[in-house]
Amino acid sequence: MTLGTASDTRVRDEASTRSEAGLDQPWVVVVWNDPVNLMTYVSYVFQTYFGYSESKARTLMLEVHEQGRSAVATGSREKAERDTVAMHSFGLWATFEKAGSE
Repeated sequence: MTLGTASDTRVRDEASTRSEAGLDQPWVVVVWNDPVNLMTYVSYVFQTYFGYSESKARTLMLEVHEQGRSAVATGSREKAERDTVAMHSFGLWATFEKAGSE
């Protein structure tokens, strides 16, 4: 029989804390339709910020326009926060949420 060390306990505690906080679950960046930005501009933002092809950017832009929202990126909570702030800096309406919480 072996006993766990203090560092083993700390690693388990950190892992359970990350799981409880939802930090290890994917998050989604949602861009919302708005009455201000042109469709061409929204597509341009998706291409320049996310590096999407013209085709993918157009598909996401049309989803925003026709359905009112589109999940444009996924990743860690920190990345989703960063991407959401970036969308705001471009003047787009954006939020982030846990994946599958729609």
